[in-house]
Amino acid sequence: MDARMKKPITPEILRKAKRFGFSDQQLATLWGGKEKDVRELRKELGIQPVFKTVDTCAAEFAAETPYHYSTYETENESRRSAKKKVLILGGGPNRIGQGIEFDYCCVHGVMGLEEEGYETIMVNCNPETVSTDYDTTGKLYFEPLTLEDVLHICEHEKPDGIIVSFGGQTPLKIARALESNGQKILGTSTDGIDLAEDRKRFGALIDELKIPCPPYGTASNEEEALAITDRIGFPVLLRPSYVLGGRAMEICYDREGVREYMDRAVHVSPEHPVLIDRFLEDAYEFDVDAVCDGTDVHIGGVMQHIEEAGIHSGDSSCVLPPYNVTASQLFTLMSYTRQLALALKVVGLINVQYAIHQGIVYVLEVNPRASRTVPFVSKSTGVPLAKIAARVMVGRTLREIGLKGYEWAKHVSVKESVFPFPKFPEARHFPGPEMRSTGEVMGISGNFGISFAKASIAAGMNLPKSGTVFISLNDFDKREASANMVRMFVRLGFRILATTGTADFLAGHGIDSTLVLKAGSRV
Repeated sequence: MDARMKKPITPEILRKAKRFGFSDQQLATLWGGKEKDVRELRKELGIQPVFKTVDTCAAEFAAETPYHYSTYETENESRRSAKKKVLILGGGPNRIGQGIEFDYCCVHGVMGLEEEGYETIMVNCNPETVSTDYDTTGKLYFEPLTLEDVLHICEHEKPDGIIVSFGGQTPLKIARALESNGQKILGTSTDGIDLAEDRKRFGALIDELKIPCPPYGTASNEEEALAITDRIGFPVLLRPSYVLGGRAMEICYDREGVREYMDRAVHVSPEHPVLIDRFLEDAYEFDVDAVCDGTDVHIGGVMQHIEEAGIHSGDSSCVLPPYNVTASQLFTLMSYTRQLALALKVVGLINVQYAIHQGIVYVLEVNPRASRTVPFVSKSTGVPLAKIAARVMVGRTLREIGLKGYEWAKHVSVKESVFPFPKFPEARHFPGPEMRSTGEVMGISGNFGISFAKASIAAGMNLPKSGTVFISLNDFDKREASANMVRMFVRLGFRILATTGTADFLAGHGIDSTLVLKAGSRV
């Protein structure tokens, strides 16, 4: 019996379990040990996977771009080259809340590294992506993005470094563990990534930089959450840390909503606390994408969200360049981004989300990694940010590449999200802080209106020039901004239908509407 396990384990049992597909983590749970203990035991017993080859040319002629998968057999068909090489971890399976944008960054990263003379090795497990096309990378491992599987590949390939910042949150979750197992992480350090995610450390940083942010706090239980909301005031935005796509993010307007959220949140990310921010109502939200080499910062683009703050950046429509910002505010957005990139010692991509509320620029979130807006910015400006970031990660400077500063876009680009609601008729169709889109389109022209119309049509939403608008607002949305929006529709000649409470609200603002009863209402 191995002292590290609570149950007797023989080499035969362990080999059989691995051949049946059990991961080290699963076996550790079953046998009462830790994942690293199972991994160490496997190595001591010589139970290691080998890599088999999928012949992309079906043996008709020699395949120059095969891909590999692991199995617990005897012959290893993957041959390690003597070239300098970089491992890129992809985004894993596509799902609602995580689009294809990260795959774009991975592929452009491959292009940049190949320009620098590196052999590129992609690790991903989604057959419906460009990164897993047989001819995209020098070598492809079709494997899950887990610590165990990535370490197997690293032990065989011995890469000069690993890029974890192109695949979104999935590879970032194992970055620190990879580093602790002797692997070199290229680009922004794991400490820099953690600094941006750890609310207490990040709060201290922005206090030092004197950059405004909404009042915030972190809570591990209901009592702490309620104490924070009492201090910062309602409404509040609650979200678990270290998640992607705004998963389980919610805006709460009262103590009961906070209690209900905390009851559910513990199941989302039990090892990390819930982040609580004061939600800025009637604010304009902005995204800034940039590349930093540790010394210089290139501002790739400043985008303004068309919807007000509170809609996830992956779901909101946005426009580049921004359409409603002063020169002073634009300078502040770019200045804060440069300060944050240098303070976090970013090497590669960085995305910063801001809100402008009552003329003040607040930082909402900083992601020292690829963001889902990188493809949109790159296509709008013609500057391939992900490709440049990859070159920076292996030692190039922005000055060597010929980039610095910020160039105003020569045309107006609008990004519009594509939603899967027709496939899920019973799902809630209202966008919010949790991402629901599965893709995006863009429109380009010389002015904002035409670009927005192009993007809407491309997303399957033809904009009507006349007709009827049905409006039903909850109590929290019955504000002057909502009334002004309805007035615009009236001026354009649209007829307004409204439910009882909304009709009363509109009447109070001098707007006529036709009453429509809710389902189940009595006359």
